[in-house]
Amino acid sequence: MSTTQSRDQELQSKNPTACPVVRTLNRVGTQWRLNILYSLQGSELRFNELKRSTGARSKTLSEALDALTEEDLVIRRTEAADPIAVYYTLSEKGETLVDQLDGISEWAVEWVDDVADPEAQRPHIV
Repeated sequence: MSTTQSRDQELQSKNPTACPVVRTLNRVGTQWRLNILYSLQGSELRFNELKRSTGARSKTLSEALDALTEEDLVIRRTEAADPIAVYYTLSEKGETLVDQLDGISEWAVEWVDDVADPEAQRPHIV
């Protein structure tokens, strides 16, 4: 049983009426997973490129990528080169999730006092 499944079972036992939003945020709502999803918007990146763009440590990034791959939100592609090249990109499922998260981002900019507009900080990757 995966960690995600364990968390879902724990959540379900404590609150059997937990809505899909709570269960979804439990699966993808960590800082690192969300940063990875946003970093992969519109691009395919190698591990070290993701490491630089998110600021995550290697172990943290690896664990988050494994979890996102397990959830079918991220696709891992390996090229047999010397050295082996590993690329990550959003799956169709991941792209649709990021589209929904954009709405949360817009809400946060309007309603949460200490949230800056992300569009002012970095260009939107299309």
